[in-house]
Amino acid sequence: MNLLIIEDDPLIAEELADSLGALGHTSQRSASGAEGVSAFRQGAFDAIILDRMLPDMTGTGVLEHLRNIGPVPPVLMLSALGSVKDRIDGLNAGADDYLAKPYDINELDARLAAIARRGGQPHPDGLSCVIGHLRLDAALHKVWYADRSVALNRMQVGLLAFLMRHADRLITRSMLLEGVWDYTFNPSTNVVESNISRLRGRLEEIGCDPLVTRRGEGYLLLSDLCR
Repeated sequence: MNLLIIEDDPLIAEELADSLGALGHTSQRSASGAEGVSAFRQGAFDAIILDRMLPDMTGTGVLEHLRNIGPVPPVLMLSALGSVKDRIDGLNAGADDYLAKPYDINELDARLAAIARRGGQPHPDGLSCVIGHLRLDAALHKVWYADRSVALNRMQVGLLAFLMRHADRLITRSMLLEGVWDYTFNPSTNVVESNISRLRGRLEEIGCDPLVTRRGEGYLLLSDLCR
């Protein structure tokens, strides 16, 4: 993979680039948020490794700038802050994964591969799913209900696509973690709950609310509510 590393500590950045290079990756380093945004404008990257705290802006601020430019590749956020709340905040801010420092380079490599698989799954003709008046276009990152539409981020696209493909079936939290996030374990975060909540909010903006939560069991997308 060709990676953009946005990390202000030169020793960490160099060690990271060298270690990933030994694993077969190429990379470009940026020492600040502004440099990272500039590199993103000029290059094509398969994934981004983003430090949470940079000298000129936060990692979440960098993500906001990148989204204003165009589609953002999968993002792995690194941070010395490793509490459950810190991980939740990073994921809720839009990172595809979050890894606390210090980390094992092989785990980092595996997580990069996982988020790249999630971000690069093909969708024939760009169309993911259609149920009644609800239509999801993965290539455009948009969902329509009748004649109204709203933009979704990458995670919301993957989550909605999974639920639509399994419409009217009870989907457990573990099924979503494995099918959408590619996790084979249950992380101690509310990543599923927070993303379901945000997706429900986006759908409500276009007048559609087909998601049902069964507390302690899982979630359903009811096709009858898409008609």
